[in-house]
Amino acid sequence: MAHDEPLHKSLIRDTTAYFAYLLLVTTLGPFQFGFHLAELNAPQDVVTCKKRTLQPSALATSLPHCIPMNTPQFSVVTSIFTLGGLIGALSAGPSCNKYGRLLTMRATTISFILGSAIETFAIDIPMLCFGRLISGLGCGAAIVVVPIYIAETAPPKEKGLFGAFTQISICLGILVTQLLGYFLSKGNLWRIILAVAGVIGLLQLVGLTLVPESPKWLAEHRSPQHARHILQKIRGHKADVDAEVKAWNIDATQDDISEEEALLTAPPGSHPAPNPKAATQSMSIWDAFIHPEYRPAIIAVVAVMSTQQLTGINSIVMYSVSLLTSLLPTTASLLIVAVSALNVVVTAICAPLSDKIGRKTCILLSIAGMGICSVLLALGLLFGIKILAAVATLVFVASFAFGLGPVPFILANELVGPEAVGATQSAGLAANWIATLLVSQFFPIVDKALGGQGKVYFIFAGFAALLGSFIAYWVPETKGKSGMEEVWGKRVARERIE
Repeated sequence: MAHDEPLHKSLIRDTTAYFAYLLLVTTLGPFQFGFHLAELNAPQDVVTCKKRTLQPSALATSLPHCIPMNTPQFSVVTSIFTLGGLIGALSAGPSCNKYGRLLTMRATTISFILGSAIETFAIDIPMLCFGRLISGLGCGAAIVVVPIYIAETAPPKEKGLFGAFTQISICLGILVTQLLGYFLSKGNLWRIILAVAGVIGLLQLVGLTLVPESPKWLAEHRSPQHARHILQKIRGHKADVDAEVKAWNIDATQDDISEEEALLTAPPGSHPAPNPKAATQSMSIWDAFIHPEYRPAIIAVVAVMSTQQLTGINSIVMYSVSLLTSLLPTTASLLIVAVSALNVVVTAICAPLSDKIGRKTCILLSIAGMGICSVLLALGLLFGIKILAAVATLVFVASFAFGLGPVPFILANELVGPEAVGATQSAGLAANWIATLLVSQFFPIVDKALGGQGKVYFIFAGFAALLGSFIAYWVPETKGKSGMEEVWGKRVARERIE
């Protein structure tokens, strides 16, 4: 039977070279998120003039080797990226619903190129802040629109697996920037790290010329027949797409035949004109929140997305080198490279698990692991137990990669209908960015106020216990379910009656 088919055979059958290309190009957006998130971690001391080297520069000699700043100023430079991300996340939902997934992704690449250029040639704190703000705009939008695009183009039976590629790409971005930081934290070679992101943004902009609009969005807003043609190309000419097309619940016979003949010969990156007969309405975040049917989903996604950050993962991504240097002065940077590599490997290995044991189960096990490791890491740093601190850091990141990293990005598409998915994803990512802003801005301040030595991780353990309990109570399991009624059951029915 189909459901007993081994995963690798199912993937070989369902995944075409064209879909693999779409996955590669679109996930460069989340890659940029991970890259920019961690780009100042390893070279922090060099960038802020705390560590001076005589390494000759590969860049223009007129650029300063460093930008003097204290801890609060560096916190602002780090966290301003998340402010840009918040703005980008809030704007991406309405944008990708109104103008399409493809045009929104193209706009993000402009932010990547421009922001990285400003960062690379920054000569003072305001300029560096402005560059990271612009980069954040693109990253915030990317991690809203890319999971939606993947969910709407991935084979239905492997949506959980391919949905995890958003987090895998984020982890790869973190790993690449940590590796670059390990080798380029000298002189003003750290500027090369920032320039690499701009080059990747340019490559993505070129690559998107061969990427089509999401078939599901095309069916709802432009042309159902053209949408079917694109879906057939993604799945392969021999694939049966009738079931997927039927799930759109859109009458494809309304289109004019002559118009369809023109559409079918359009290049992949083209954007058909609006079809007045197709659905065009979409919900804002506020409309979705006040609607009794969608409110439970908004709350669920916001809770999970907030938990992803408030359990402390970005304290490791952004500040781990400075945090661990006092305990591991010679190996802290190398340990973080290993942690980043482990994050990629575990995320990739565990990607199919959400399709096997369930989304909610993965999230709860992940939160439990992170909470326990937070306590162990705090104890290791507090009492100077190097092996405990190192192992706790590794298992902490592995626990995150197991579920809380990849799964939240696919929930919005499974908890609500297409009319509210953009609003739900934007609300969740906005909460995610606010939580990231809080961690990035206040982690070093709170850690210093508590006397250092990792005591702040007891706070993260408390968040894990509190938020994990709420998720266990509120968030439903979505694995193997379709439609809001099946996911939410009596809760949605009761809301309708009320």
